[in-house]
Amino acid sequence: MCADTPNQDAPDYRDTVFLPQTEFPMRAGLPLREPEWLARWDRIGIYDTLRARAGDRAPFILHDGPPYANGNLHIGHALNKVLKDFITRSQQMMGRDARYVPGWDCHGLPIEWKIEEKYRSEGKDKDAVDVVEFRQECRRFADHWINVQRGEFQRLGVTGKWDDPYLTMNFHAEAVIAAEFMKLLMNGSLYQGSKPVMWSPVEKTALAEAEVEYHDHTSHTIWVRFKVESGQGIFAKKKPVSVVIWTTTPWTIPQNRAVAYNPEIAYGLYEVGEVAENATASTGELLVLADALADSVKASAKIEGWTRVADVPAGDLEGVVLAHPLRGVEGAQGEWDYDVPMLPGDHVTDDAGTGFVHTAPSHGDDDYQLGLKFKLPMTYNVEPDGSYRADLPLFGGEAIVAPDGKDGPANVSVIKQLAWAGGLLAKGKIKHSYPHSWRSKAPLIYRNTAQWFAAIDKPLTDGMDQYGDTIRQRALASIDRLVKWTPQTGRNRIHSMVENRPDWVLSRQRAWGVPLTCFVRKGAKPTDEDFLLRDARVNDRIIAAFEAEGADAWYKDGFKAQVLDGVADPEAYEQVMDVLDVWFDSGSTHAFVLRDRADGTADGIADLYLEGTDQHRGWFQSSLLQASATKGRAPYKGVLTHGFTLDEKGMKMSKSLGNTILPAEVVEQYGADILRLWVAQVDYTADSRIGKEILKGTADSYRRLRNTLRFLLGALDGFDDAERLTPAEMPELEQWVLHRLAQLDHVVRKGYDAYDFQGVFQTLFQFCTVDLSAFYFDIRKDALYCDASGSTRRRAVRTVLDILYHRLVTWLAPILPFTMEDVWLSRFPSESDSVHLQDFAVTPADWLNEPLAAKWDHVRRARRVVTAALEVKRSDKTIGASLEAAPVVHVEDGDMLAALKSVNFADMCIVSDLSLTGDPVPNDAFRMAEAPGLGVVFELAEGQKCQRCWKILPDVGTHEHAGVCARCNEVLSHG
Repeated sequence: MCADTPNQDAPDYRDTVFLPQTEFPMRAGLPLREPEWLARWDRIGIYDTLRARAGDRAPFILHDGPPYANGNLHIGHALNKVLKDFITRSQQMMGRDARYVPGWDCHGLPIEWKIEEKYRSEGKDKDAVDVVEFRQECRRFADHWINVQRGEFQRLGVTGKWDDPYLTMNFHAEAVIAAEFMKLLMNGSLYQGSKPVMWSPVEKTALAEAEVEYHDHTSHTIWVRFKVESGQGIFAKKKPVSVVIWTTTPWTIPQNRAVAYNPEIAYGLYEVGEVAENATASTGELLVLADALADSVKASAKIEGWTRVADVPAGDLEGVVLAHPLRGVEGAQGEWDYDVPMLPGDHVTDDAGTGFVHTAPSHGDDDYQLGLKFKLPMTYNVEPDGSYRADLPLFGGEAIVAPDGKDGPANVSVIKQLAWAGGLLAKGKIKHSYPHSWRSKAPLIYRNTAQWFAAIDKPLTDGMDQYGDTIRQRALASIDRLVKWTPQTGRNRIHSMVENRPDWVLSRQRAWGVPLTCFVRKGAKPTDEDFLLRDARVNDRIIAAFEAEGADAWYKDGFKAQVLDGVADPEAYEQVMDVLDVWFDSGSTHAFVLRDRADGTADGIADLYLEGTDQHRGWFQSSLLQASATKGRAPYKGVLTHGFTLDEKGMKMSKSLGNTILPAEVVEQYGADILRLWVAQVDYTADSRIGKEILKGTADSYRRLRNTLRFLLGALDGFDDAERLTPAEMPELEQWVLHRLAQLDHVVRKGYDAYDFQGVFQTLFQFCTVDLSAFYFDIRKDALYCDASGSTRRRAVRTVLDILYHRLVTWLAPILPFTMEDVWLSRFPSESDSVHLQDFAVTPADWLNEPLAAKWDHVRRARRVVTAALEVKRSDKTIGASLEAAPVVHVEDGDMLAALKSVNFADMCIVSDLSLTGDPVPNDAFRMAEAPGLGVVFELAEGQKCQRCWKILPDVGTHEHAGVCARCNEVLSHG
């Protein structure tokens, strides 16, 4: 008979039960409390304390890729910096000296653009402002945003040397950047060349590949006749024939110098028959086209019928001379009265167009390479602002791209002139992917201009030949032999980029940056041996001046005379006023951070670079090329990449869509630890989604984890070393927990070393929710609350909880630094201590006990079946609590039965009594498909309910203390 109603005559035993006691709040209040911990960490100087204590720890250096100092942080910044912080903190707690020096990229066009916008709003002419004054404005702008971003990064809990970051605009940094550039000057890789580069007419400067992004753009497209002047074979006949080209850049036609064909393509001669009323084609004219593209040209030109007259052999195309389509145009003053050769080129395909490629060597890379091969003349028709030179006939001064980034009139003007000259066969428009500036968002053009380059295939004279004697050889050798790429796909991506990339365009025609600190002899040609002044004394003077005054010194009156004094005649040399590509600045950081700082590395090489996947063509590559040129190898041993951040629907975030998530907003609503936990829960190697619903789920995971930690704190109230037991003195269940901790220690350390933060957190979260909350804590609450304070079982539980506490709090500290600090100080209050001054506890190898684990696997599997059976009875209101049950458990497997009989299985199942039998499972028993040979027959517990522990036992009411069981009576009698 079950009697679970309380005995009205029994005393109230609530005060005799050891319930958890803690002041650790259930609600975290992170947005309000986190700033207090930040102030505390700053007050006790945790970062510097760890450095001072380093001793003989091996250093671990994650070198910070510098964000740009020109605005508030976006969620991608947060993902990046939090990942870096996970690494720095975890490596530190695993026994390394993990130094982290944050840095900023300070020079370059985005800041210069902002100052120019400010000047325009004030009605000031930028060109009328003294260049040093302008540079000082840029410096102040960068300094402001550095301070803003520093505060935002620190608010995320990112640890580092925030009071002494590196800045590319610091005087020493500018001196080193100049010194690194002058190594190129001295080792022979620097040269001045005239070639087409990606050019922004709006910003009036060359752009690096990493500064280019592609957007859909609608372009004019034209089919143009080039009339044959002379040739052989089919072209030797007197009847007029035209070779047709197709282009999406009509503005480049005035710069045409050749037409390219591919000898492997089948070409035909087509005679036009009937044409549509508004067609520009003429009946009877002869056109040469690639056969595979003839039908598409026919449709575009509105030709209703034609005849393929003959094959055009590749041999006949060789040596053909064409007339420029603008030859003889009225008002052209003979500008285009030159011959246009037909030349073979492997880059020509019959995928689109006509099978012939109009070639303007000044405005395309393939065109330029063909021009080099056949010594075609370069043209200089396009000015820095994207307009034609003023004296160009017909088109002088017309813009290709207007100052507002929209199409200028040049394309339409060229099309009209071609039509009047009889060169236009057809026209149209096409929507396609087109290069734009990532800063101004304006379209770009290829423009021939004199620029400074680093030759990446020229043998260097620096003696650092271990990995090759050219920049490309050293870079590729580093990629394959010296660097670990995570994920491995990063290796393939950067390898193909470096393998196929052209020479590095180093110069920019701007003002805010480190100048190209070199001098050229007046009147000399770039190919002359004495074109560049190469003198170590001059280089040393420049470096010394930059150390004292920064790069502004270059722009001050008399600087040239000062540094050339006694070395060369200042009047014989011109001072180069271009500034370096900012990617050279950031690519040089290894020299002034890793090499030169006391907290750098002995060899100037970082353990890890970590940035987004776009940096394979950005910082990873610029650092690789720059270091290959100046130190002979990559400046890093490992490269880790992360994806981009998207909204909950997987869309790219943009202000126009209203789907942006700002880190500051997340921190204000939830706290930084929730944002950090989101980072830990995503697979950062792919693109990561974030939004309100995702953050709600993250906050729920946090609450569940926090409850586990709160239980630990409460259950450990008053624990001291006098209670501690050795593993040998503990019951098997506690030994099993130690076994699990030994397993976890291996998984956590391996996971942190592999930068698998998702794996680390999910492993620990599952352990907390499944192994602890739903199993171990659930079982041992009875011992914690109701056993005597000095009982072996309760002491064992509390010892294990203390061990759990130290490991969980430190293992989770890199991910949740604020919360784990709160948990740590709740137990160990101190003015100078912190969880972040601790290492991961050493876990004894002999805690591993696989035979014990196998036995307890039987127990857990059987327990799941019993628990499920009781849940059915709870759902149908047969019982209210599991302690009202005394099930009979049928176990047909002998090993499992022996395992269950060797433990107090009733306690494991949290029932008042339980019977085990090896008899076959009855047909009416509760079963589960995943546990064959196991069944549960429900029975009610017999006896009275103990008024202290709530178990229902036959002996309740037969002891000295009213209404309690034997165990509780013993505790009440003897404490």
